[in-house]
Amino acid sequence: MNRPLPGTVHTVLDSFLGHWRGTTRLAAGAWGPEHIADAEVRYTRAAGGYAVVQSYRHKEADGSHYEGHGVFTVDPDHEAVLWYYVDSMAGASQGLPARCTCIDGVLRVERHSDRETARHTFRVDGSILTHTVELRLGDAGGFSPFMSSEFRRVSP
Repeated sequence: MNRPLPGTVHTVLDSFLGHWRGTTRLAAGAWGPEHIADAEVRYTRAAGGYAVVQSYRHKEADGSHYEGHGVFTVDPDHEAVLWYYVDSMAGASQGLPARCTCIDGVLRVERHSDRETARHTFRVDGSILTHTVELRLGDAGGFSPFMSSEFRRVSP
């Protein structure tokens, strides 16, 4: 009863589990000039393997910080990974889950709001975890880089 069943989220996100530290490069934009922030993220199993909790935080040079928390889980009707996310900027305004795709260990997801579409890509390659975000603002035709994080595992 306590063991996750095949197809649960743990099989998709096993390589992400653990505590990671690194940097986040934020592209220049309306939010300011390009800059780098110290960052860390943790991925932890929850709910008997049916969810993975994500906790991200980065600290700016001026001491301010940003944090976001996500929950990856499985839609049992479609056997798809869903991602719920809330952060210190947009809050819960994008509280609906986003459907993820996973191909060859690369997790991709698009989150839509009235103002923008954010395309996230997560991947682990050896000892490096990367998370990139591209934005499409309003009716723009394409995506532009927003942030790119690169982490090394601190602990499992």
